[in-house]
Amino acid sequence: MAVASVEQLLTPEIARPARYLGNELGAVHKPWEGSQIRWVLTYPEVYEVGASNLGHIILYSILNAQPRQLCDRAYLPAPDLAAKLRATATPLFAVESRRPLSEFDILGFSLSYELGATNVLEMLDLAEIPLTWRERRTADVWDVTKGSYPLIFAGGQTATSNPEPYADFFDFIALGDGEELLPEIGLVLEEGKAAGLSREEILLDLAQVPGVYVPQFYDMADDGSVQSNRSDVPERVLRRVATPIPAYSIGLVPYVETVHDRLTIEIRRGCTRGCRFCQPGMLTRPARDVEPEQVIEAIEQGMRATGYNEFSLLSLSCSDYLALPAVGVEVKNRLKGENISLSLPSQRVDRFDENIAHIVGGTRQSSLTFAPEAGTQRLRDIINKGLTNEELLRGVKTAYEQGWDRVKLYFMIGLPGETDADVLGIAETLRWLQRECSAKGRKRLGFTVTISNFTPKPHTPFQWHSVSTAEFERKQELLRQELRTVPGTKANFTDVRISAMEDFVGRGDRRLAAVVRRAWELGAGMDAWWESLDRAFAAWAQAITEAGLTWKYRQIETGEWNLFQAQPLPDEHRADRPFPQNPAQQPATDLESAPSCDTPLPWDHIDTGIDKQWLKADLQRALEAATVPDCSFDGCSHCGVCGADFGHNIVVPPPPIPTFTGHFVPNQNRAQRLRLWFGKQADMALISHLDLMRLLDRAVRRAAIPVAFTGGFHPGPRIVPASALPLGTTSSGEIVDFDLTEPMEPEAFKQKLAAQLPESIPLYRVESIAVNSASATQLLEQAEYVLAIQCLGSSETRSETEPAPATWQSWIDQILASSQILVEHTTKSGKVQQINLRERLSELELLAPEQMPQAMKDSAILPWVGVRYVGSCRNDGALLRPEHVIQMLEFVAQQEFQLRQIHRQHLFLATLHE
Repeated sequence: MAVASVEQLLTPEIARPARYLGNELGAVHKPWEGSQIRWVLTYPEVYEVGASNLGHIILYSILNAQPRQLCDRAYLPAPDLAAKLRATATPLFAVESRRPLSEFDILGFSLSYELGATNVLEMLDLAEIPLTWRERRTADVWDVTKGSYPLIFAGGQTATSNPEPYADFFDFIALGDGEELLPEIGLVLEEGKAAGLSREEILLDLAQVPGVYVPQFYDMADDGSVQSNRSDVPERVLRRVATPIPAYSIGLVPYVETVHDRLTIEIRRGCTRGCRFCQPGMLTRPARDVEPEQVIEAIEQGMRATGYNEFSLLSLSCSDYLALPAVGVEVKNRLKGENISLSLPSQRVDRFDENIAHIVGGTRQSSLTFAPEAGTQRLRDIINKGLTNEELLRGVKTAYEQGWDRVKLYFMIGLPGETDADVLGIAETLRWLQRECSAKGRKRLGFTVTISNFTPKPHTPFQWHSVSTAEFERKQELLRQELRTVPGTKANFTDVRISAMEDFVGRGDRRLAAVVRRAWELGAGMDAWWESLDRAFAAWAQAITEAGLTWKYRQIETGEWNLFQAQPLPDEHRADRPFPQNPAQQPATDLESAPSCDTPLPWDHIDTGIDKQWLKADLQRALEAATVPDCSFDGCSHCGVCGADFGHNIVVPPPPIPTFTGHFVPNQNRAQRLRLWFGKQADMALISHLDLMRLLDRAVRRAAIPVAFTGGFHPGPRIVPASALPLGTTSSGEIVDFDLTEPMEPEAFKQKLAAQLPESIPLYRVESIAVNSASATQLLEQAEYVLAIQCLGSSETRSETEPAPATWQSWIDQILASSQILVEHTTKSGKVQQINLRERLSELELLAPEQMPQAMKDSAILPWVGVRYVGSCRNDGALLRPEHVIQMLEFVAQQEFQLRQIHRQHLFLATLHE
């Protein structure tokens, strides 16, 4: 089986091929030969998720800033490309260099989700790299150019919290923040490679770096603990902490729309609120504010450098960044005239006020998301949410008064100590908020509510707690029925099977590696989870059974141990004992009857800075519904983090809030219209029409061209193309109109715009057109195309040789001599019409090879014959598409033909300019 080139695989036949091009704005192409260590940041999700992940962007920027090192990227290919890779025996490649992943020195996977490990295995398999460190181990000198396998490591929240279920697959784990850790790893690899060390020797050197955990140097003991198997590695591995640097967030600008299609700037890392269910809040301590001026400069520079029209401020709790109102208002004031909007992740409802409403409101008002988590005050105290009913009402009421008619709210069920009254309290809270937030003539306040199932996480006070699957299902149904009585509410419930699997894997030990691998072999993966949940869950269930761990999973299904149950179930009976329908009715008052709190856990060897005894003490406080203050703003909670290893909380005092100068008002003044003729060559043919328009919009922003805006609720730039170009089609004849608020010299416009566009979008000429004249799309009459066509032969026998030019000419002559060639066309309404294709055709001729456009000559797709035609191309639907020419050829020749390539040469307008 011949290995295909990447270029042969990236065709319009696969979905969104532009995500694999590797030439986006911000992509770094460093010389391969001039680099000693070659990285790939390998994100185990589809491109739209990975390319918008802030950590991915930051680490990519930092690694490429290191001398003698380069960093490329790879993503989980969509199922269609994955199938092509396997069918052609082509290894998975890095998007920029398009080299196989096995040619790089080190591959880093971001593991931020418990069930994401199957995607890692999928990518390793596609890269033709063995899945486990044992299979990759050799005693030879480590050198990938001589057949050694790359070092494979993981980072991210899931890898940091409990790496044991995945320990078999990785050579090492990077714990905590990577900004300082990854460059240190690169230096160790560079020295080890130069010294000719073996794989094991290099890993031993890496194990001395704080934050690097090498699983092969540790074993799981009979009591479940993980202990080092040699004396020259640390018994506990430290989590790394770094200070956020916003400047590194200004990076990639994808061609395709991503899940977070905006500039994202981190304003605060870490959270000290102390929510007892929240793993990120425990794993990211201490809290570190970014200086306001750094944030403002990064946003202003980033928006101009990227061309985005939206930015987001990122933190676990944005509202705890005291400078948020001042920073937000200052940025909105500076960028007021540029139709820029701000979005915030879920924020503290108790800190939401008019100042924050100003910075997230405006013409394109973003959604508001709050997370009360629990429906009653008692339960919010148990989980240490630190939110009162009064604060909840004040924040939601402020949002309503500032113009929001709908807010998003997050709640959880299955929290420790929860009763049915707490579950029903979610619906009662919504009813109460609706009653209190009403005004004459205003629409009723609506809610989009997400109900998650609480899953205990390592390194939290609730890490010992568990709820049965049956109990979750009962509570979901109870709440689902009650929410039907709350008008204007849309509720989304998390599937209990996903929650059970997250719990099972997230708190597992090394025995789960066999489960993860077998689940992947049986088809569990990203695409399977969301497109066919039943199949994926069946794969996990079968894998658990085959691994002999059904008893362990049954503990999750039946409730391993409920903290608020008076008598915890003994270990040997937990899987078989009936679970009470509502164990929270008889809460325990202390942990004396809970010896399992002192049992070794699979993640105890990971030193996050949080003292395990403090977690146990905080669990006792939860049993008493006692709250702990936020140590960023109140007294120290003595969790154990602050000190030399992890640093201390850094809280920046809030600067004065500038006077808000008002929201963006779209400038609809049209002082000039410029008509641009341009091309779409090479890889840009794989950019869709919508992606091209987004690219032009961002290029105009980066070039600071004063484009006019439309009016209405969603003002957009007045950039109007004459005709959409089909995906995969190259062109040298595109036309687009730009309306400007201020006149510009056409040549200056062309130069400024060209500087912000890829070379494969050449700009040919620009003309100034009367502002009130008809647009190019209104004037469009005809289009000229050049087609590369292959004759497949008759249906009975396939042609072994291409028909002679004379035969092709005879077919063309027959088409030209015809008065009508009818085909059936089905309208959008389902009505079938007959269309005479011949009356839409003006010119048709056979081309000699030397007459073909250079773009077609370069592609070398053979065998083919070149045909040029001119046909109608009006936006009223009177189109002669390239596919129609194929239909006409098949009509006269009684042969089958295939379109190999399409190039649009020219668009003809009904004006004097053509």
